[in-house]
Amino acid sequence: MYTLLDLGFIIFHTVLILFNLLGWMWKSTRRWNLATLLITAFSWFILGIWYGFGYCLCTEWHWQVRQELGYTDMPNSYIKFLIEQLTGVDLSAVLVDTATAILFFLVLVISIYVNYRNFEKRR
Repeated sequence: MYTLLDLGFIIFHTVLILFNLLGWMWKSTRRWNLATLLITAFSWFILGIWYGFGYCLCTEWHWQVRQELGYTDMPNSYIKFLIEQLTGVDLSAVLVDTATAILFFLVLVISIYVNYRNFEKRR
């Protein structure tokens, strides 16, 4: 059961990250993209007040599943984990976190802009 949950988290979380990065590109998904970006920001910055900056509920639950499977020493960042799993490269946590934050804010600005532009066109 935990193996299936692990795979499910890997698929769901990776798809969510890709959607956060790319969902603004298609007019039909722009509102959902902005919503998922704002939920991500809420998790990172609001829940992060209590659990640490960059806190992600998906990562928390996934790491609990992986702990049940016997994995220990998981990185704090799911992105770092994903890079290591896909490439075998162990990048520094600071580099991964910095790149993640830059891309997140860049995509958030783009998403706000394209959603605002769409809103103005409908008016």
